[in-house]
Amino acid sequence: MSAETIEEGKDFIVIDNIRKVYKKDDTETVAIDQFDLTIKKGELISLIGPSGCGKTTILRMIAGLLEPTEGTITIAGKECKEPGADRGVVFQDFALFPWRSVRKNVEFGMEVAGVPKDERRERADEYIELVGLGDFKNSKIQELSGGMKQRVGIARALVNHPDVILMDEPFGALDAQTRNIMQNQLVQILEKTEQTIIFITHSVDEALFLSDRVVILSKRPSRIKEIVEIPWERPRDRAGPEFTALRKRILEDLEKENVMFHH
Repeated sequence: MSAETIEEGKDFIVIDNIRKVYKKDDTETVAIDQFDLTIKKGELISLIGPSGCGKTTILRMIAGLLEPTEGTITIAGKECKEPGADRGVVFQDFALFPWRSVRKNVEFGMEVAGVPKDERRERADEYIELVGLGDFKNSKIQELSGGMKQRVGIARALVNHPDVILMDEPFGALDAQTRNIMQNQLVQILEKTEQTIIFITHSVDEALFLSDRVVILSKRPSRIKEIVEIPWERPRDRAGPEFTALRKRILEDLEKENVMFHH
């Protein structure tokens, strides 16, 4: 079963009873336990929970960079045991090549995959335009602001046409204003592409603004405490009474775990 044969809104990623145990010398630390989650094609899911609860571990297992101790993760019926072109990753620290231009950074994955030069350039330029960096194709990465670098990271993940994009606090290092701009940009990109996105954040506001569902995790060992379905169409009004009430309720639940969260 290929990703193309799965319709939008159908079960796509199945995380089945995952357990992750880290062993060091004679001690064992259970990071994730009894973790079950099914994600539909075209959904944006946020994971939110205490620092150190294992959100990044879950993302790395879906990316194929870590193996679960028990349980399975499948995408379109295929088990994730190693990294693959069907998944793109956007990190908080950008992970770009500072000596290369914007275009050359976006082309990198296609270069490795042996995509012909003309096609590489055409696809790179299309996605650079999509993230609003058309005037900066030839700029070097070190010349860009944090928000612009993050757009390059998103373009680089999108350009390879992955079925799933894994985003690990991609806007966490940005100032509040740039962060809001990037969130709006991501909503616009979502409308133009059909990717399934798993998004890690510490911000309840960000999770509610972007997501179809918000998955709230417990302290380590990480389990799912609650899954909140977001009933509103995008774009959303952060100042609206329903948005404010739901944000307050989730923050109160999280604070019961004795955790500080961003509003």
